[in-house]
Order: sequence, then structure tokens, then C-alpha cells
Amino acid sequence: MTLALLLIASSSKLTFRSPELWVYLLGLTVLLVIALRRVMAQQTPLKDKVYATTVAIEHIQSGVAWIRADGKIRSINASFANALGAEPKQLTGLDWHELFAQQEHARMQAAYREMLLLGRITLEAQGRRLDGAHSVMEVLMVAIHDHKMRFVGSHCLVVDRTREKILEAQIEQLTQSLQPRARAAR
Repeated sequence: MTLALLLIASSSKLTFRSPELWVYLLGLTVLLVIALRRVMAQQTPLKDKVYATTVAIEHIQSGVAWIRADGKIRSINASFANALGAEPKQLTGLDWHELFAQQEHARMQAAYREMLLLGRITLEAQGRRLDGAHSVMEVLMVAIHDHKMRFVGSHCLVVDRTREKILEAQIEQLTQSLQPRARAAR
């Protein structure tokens, strides 16, 4: 007979002074401790995986932001914040479109709606730095859905292209200044 059947069969005899009750409670406690240890052992690798993923996202060269369904920034990595001349904590909680220049807001809203329909969108946009300057960014927005296909937010991934654009402008400027000399030399 199992312990549960013994308990039911002898339930009229169980009192706080009966040893059967205390043996049963002790057995139940041991069982719960074992089950709890197994659950915790299964969660440790999960915590390690979450930590490893977090470290990878924090140290990636491009910017990553998690945007909630209500449009607020839930988290943002250091690379994205640095591209905007800010700290991640300063940007957390802002509306996502505030990361971009004022003249880009309408275009970014249209891109957001397209991302909701298609699942992802790529575009080039100007980021709004805290010092008032603009940075050129290559933006990838990806819609995120839960297991029931409900929209829960989006990822905004950016690569800061400001330096490349400045260098391209300098090359163009040098090319323009050298063209008259090249024509004169012919």
C-alpha cells in the first residue's frame, strides 16, 4: 500500500501526536525539497544562457534596442546609446521614435507600420544625438510575436554609419577639387 493510501486508511488515527503524521510530513518535505532542487538545477543552465546572450548583445558592435508594444524603449545596449551620445539608462523608457531626428518621424512611423505588416524593414535614417547633432544609421526593425502570434514588441538594430558618410563626403570634396587640375594637366 502506498503512503497516500495508508494516510487515507488511517486518517481517523492521525493527530499531531501520532508518529505516522510526522513521518508522512517528513516524507512529503523530502519529496518537495528534491523536486525543488531539480527545478533549480534545470534553471541554472537557462540563467547561464540568458547571461551569455545578454553579454553578447551588450558587446555587439551594432546597436540593439528592445521596444515594447506600447512604443517605449524597454532596453538598449551601450553601442546604440553611444551612437546617440547617451547612456543606456537615459534612453530607457523613451518613445522609440525619439531616437531619430525630428524630420525622420513621419518616415519612421510609416516604416514601423510596414514592419508590422511585413515582419521586418530596413532603411537608412538620421539618429538624434543628445548634443543636437545627427548620426546616420542603417536601421533594421523586426516585429516580435509571442507563441499565440500576438505582437509583443520589436527589435531595432542599428549600425552607425556617420563616420562612413563623413569620409565619403571628404572623398567627394577632394575629387571635386582635383578634377579641374586633372583637366588642366591634359
